[in-house]
Amino acid sequence: MKRLIVLMLLTMFSVGMLSACNTIKGAGKDVQKVGEKIEQGADKTGGTDSK
Repeated sequence: MKRLIVLMLLTMFSVGMLSACNTIKGAGKDVQKVGEKIEQGADKTGGTDSK
């Protein structure tokens, strides 16, 4: 019985970790897009021109 519980917990943990990888990858893409928009806004206002 203990072996079954351990296997079930291990399976749930593995599934959770695999789905977290997709979530983190998506969050990284979202942060990258926000950074690009900020950079575009700075370019439009001249905030990135070197003096």
